[in-house]
Amino acid sequence: MTRQPKITFIGAGSTVFMKNIIGDVLQRPALSAATIALMDVNPERLAESEIVAGKLVRTLGVTAKIETHSNQLKALEGADFVVVAFQIGGYEPCTVTDFEVPKKYGLRQTIADTLGVGGIMRGLRTVPHLWKICEDMLAVCPEAILLQYVNPMAINTWAIAEKYPTIKQVGLCHSVQGTAFELARDLDIPVEEIRYRAAGINHMAFYLKFEHRQKDGSYRDLYPDLIRGYREGRFPKPSHWNPRCPNKVRYEMLTRLGYFVTESSEHFAEYTPYFIKDGRPDLIEKFGIPLDEYPKRCIEQIERWKGQAAAYKEAETIEVKESHEYASSIMNSVWTGEPSVIYGNLRNNGCITSLPENCAAEVPCLVDASGIQPTYIGALPPQLTALIRTNINVQELTVQALVNENREHLYHAAMMDPHTAAELDLEQIWSLVDDLLAAHRDWIPEWARVSKKVQAA
Repeated sequence: MTRQPKITFIGAGSTVFMKNIIGDVLQRPALSAATIALMDVNPERLAESEIVAGKLVRTLGVTAKIETHSNQLKALEGADFVVVAFQIGGYEPCTVTDFEVPKKYGLRQTIADTLGVGGIMRGLRTVPHLWKICEDMLAVCPEAILLQYVNPMAINTWAIAEKYPTIKQVGLCHSVQGTAFELARDLDIPVEEIRYRAAGINHMAFYLKFEHRQKDGSYRDLYPDLIRGYREGRFPKPSHWNPRCPNKVRYEMLTRLGYFVTESSEHFAEYTPYFIKDGRPDLIEKFGIPLDEYPKRCIEQIERWKGQAAAYKEAETIEVKESHEYASSIMNSVWTGEPSVIYGNLRNNGCITSLPENCAAEVPCLVDASGIQPTYIGALPPQLTALIRTNINVQELTVQALVNENREHLYHAAMMDPHTAAELDLEQIWSLVDDLLAAHRDWIPEWARVSKKVQAA
């Protein structure tokens, strides 16, 4: 009998996300008889996910086997693929803390899950748990591929590569394909007629090419159309999913840099020092910057998830639509050898020659039976390299703090953050980091819990 794959889902209590990934997987013939091991620390949410996964199996008429586990090591035993999706500390208390404590210093944020003091603290909470997964994988499934859907993506991917270099891992995001859809919508062009190539770091990759396929088979550069549409006030069109989040920041940066960034305007506004500034409400108004967007989104998602989970539990069958996530494509290509191309986050290793070798780069990757193979990009345009490096500084110092258990580097990371440094002085930055470490005491490593104030030498 041909061996079937085992797919382990750590953080399976994220029921709706689990449903999307497993739904994609079970629609792949080569994966439809897989063993799906669901693991979560919350027994109630795990039980909900088990019900939903079972209904997916019945709806699709496949032979996949569903297991549930509270023990991570047992769930990972013999796995071929490991999908990770969790948020350490959750919306309450940790996300609330990451927003409310900086507000006391006048530091306002939009998302706070990737960079800035919010991203630093989230990395500090998250990486030790990812490292424990890697440790368990080495013990019971050392050849498995880790598919990581956790923010802060770049910090996490970098930290895993530093401490567990033999783990086969990829950080996965949907910003590249999602933004391509948004721009195609603005341009009134079917997204399947667009060819693009993007590279950089997670949440700050840029489309190096963005082109429309013509009837004669040639390709036309779409950047002039995007710039013209923005300057004429036609772009961006109103958001198709969130009216709080217009896309003006990225279009403005397109006119300054010549390239469009792949992550949303609400994210990008806090990765740079240009848009959220004390005493400049005109900038917030002009660019439609949604301050405190992530907490609002969390509250809405929690309510929506409750309703969706309840509906899934009651339904006899569950409608299965293909998502835009890369997980099932990767698994199918590795398992069958059928090639595919995805955008993934991996150790740079010279793919982008203008960025550090050891940073986490986001590049196109070929996937087949040999695994995930990143493609060579070369040097980015110098203005893109310079901007990306400001974010890499924060990521690198956060990773160094974690790897070397050096609390000092957490302060250094906050000092280097473009938005934080544009708003706060050194004493405020030091004090803010101390306050955040104290507030997150129950969720961070012991070496980072010291509460005494650290003074500059």
